Amino acid sequence: MNLNDRALLVQLSVSQWNARKYDKRVTRQVADANNTTMDAGRYNKALLPMNDLLDNIHKKTTHIRQRFYENTLPWGIEGTMMLPTANYLSFMSDFRKERSDWRTLVNIFVHNYDAMVQDARRILGALYDPADYPRSGDIQHKFDMDMAVFPVPSTDFRVSIGSDELSRIQQDVERRITEAQSKAMTEVWQRLYDRVKHMAEKLADPKSIFRDSMVENAREICALLPRLNFADDPNLESMRQQVEVTLLKHPEALRNDPDLRRDTAVEAKKIMDAMSVFMGAK
Repeated sequence: MNLNDRALLVQLSVSQWNARKYDKRVTRQVADANNTTMDAGRYNKALLPMNDLLDNIHKKTTHIRQRFYENTLPWGIEGTMMLPTANYLSFMSDFRKERSDWRTLVNIFVHNYDAMVQDARRILGALYDPADYPRSGDIQHKFDMDMAVFPVPSTDFRVSIGSDELSRIQQDVERRITEAQSKAMTEVWQRLYDRVKHMAEKLADPKSIFRDSMVENAREICALLPRLNFADDPNLESMRQQVEVTLLKHPEALRNDPDLRRDTAVEAKKIMDAMSVFMGAK
């Protein structure tokens, strides 16, 4: 299998203003008042207290990051993830919409920035320091979001290096690609296994309370797996189909029918055991 044809590498970069500032003066006052040193604690003040507009941006960022990691697989380099080409169009379409929504939230915040700074002056009192705040003309530049896309490294080097050294580099790249490919597929298996394990444990205990999200999360991973299974692993696809057919019951039916709940728990345990065999061989 040529991984270059099956996957791309992606990096999500986000910059955003956190509106927090270390206040050395207040930290010293607190330390003196309690007869201790400044190393004992730090006073980090919220520059825009009681403000939802910035919080909305931060929450949206968290959601986008979560979706990024759900739709990609580890590559072995911090900040860089593998995106199977089968999932590229779906993921990038979703990302562009989410980024557009994020930028709308940023624009709303920027539009109201001057008024929020004036509110902060009133709320913070003596803690307010105008030097802590970016100028209104600069605040937009505190926010940015981008997705960089790269090809998977190739072992076909066209460089002027001694043949022995070039061979060593090629072997090293091949090893790293093989390891990354193996770890990525292990991650795909693990994601499905974790969902099945959660269902098995919750449903096996008749007194255990579960949310609808237990089933919905399993349904979502079953829908996503065909696009993440870049190696076209038939065993993984078989397990996915078994989960889809035997475990994805309506949550209310599982709550109200003890027999269905017990039988589904048994099926989940069977799938777990079967997956463990395949995962142990990886």
